[in-house]
Amino acid sequence: MPAYQKLVDDAVAYGKKLGGSEEEQIKNASDKLFVLFGAEILKRIPGRVSTEVDARLSFDKEGMIQRARRLIDLYKEVGVGKDRILIKLSSTWEGIQAGRVLEAEYGIHCNMTLLFSFAQAVACAEAGVTLISPFVGRILDWYVANGDKKTYEPSEDPGVKSVTKIYNYYKKFGYKTIVMGASFRNTGQIKALTGCDYLTISPKLLAELSKEHVKLTPTLSVKEAQACDLEKMHLDEKAFRWHHNEDQMAVEKLSDGIRRFAADAVKLERMLQERMFGTENGK
Repeated sequence: MPAYQKLVDDAVAYGKKLGGSEEEQIKNASDKLFVLFGAEILKRIPGRVSTEVDARLSFDKEGMIQRARRLIDLYKEVGVGKDRILIKLSSTWEGIQAGRVLEAEYGIHCNMTLLFSFAQAVACAEAGVTLISPFVGRILDWYVANGDKKTYEPSEDPGVKSVTKIYNYYKKFGYKTIVMGASFRNTGQIKALTGCDYLTISPKLLAELSKEHVKLTPTLSVKEAQACDLEKMHLDEKAFRWHHNEDQMAVEKLSDGIRRFAADAVKLERMLQERMFGTENGK
């Protein structure tokens, strides 16, 4: 979009200024671009912005830690403190352990994304990450595509049920990790999760909600969560991988999400490469 070309130009100039190989210059320009956009968003909102670590590092714990610290340093250079940033990591075992280190050793807040299984949620809570964003809509998409049932009442929606279980587990056992329901397909899903810590809602669905004039009673509450019959789990790596693997939907949606995020990263890099070096070196 023309309105944001200045940010792209600044990121390109930054990558070239640092020098190095073509690949290094593109990577530095890409990181800078994420930070420039994040800083612009933070001028308009009072809260925090999520900045994503390259999905191609999803199985590289140390790589994710290094990239996250790099992003935080870049934010510091433009006057944004780490308290206003959530570093977004894939909820692989390696990503969750990277989140554990970033939170405990560096005070860097993490948003664990591509979260589909209860095992992922338990491991994130045990790692002490700041926030998880379980994908309600993508869970529903999988069940609609792979099952006989094509429509669900909000209370029976598999995405809603997943987030409800996670919320109840966290509140029953006193975990501080924030549950932020994400990826909604309709307002029914949103209303069925009233009372959840956070919800991230698209402008389209917000507009639909704004036209409704009904009082919503929270469907999720700490009191009810503490009375539920869930049992506490502890997951080391072997147990995590087994429990996650038992959930076909979660396995497929996690791998698909990583591939999609990685494809977006490649698309961005190709655009930056063309800006920085022309098309003759295009890959």
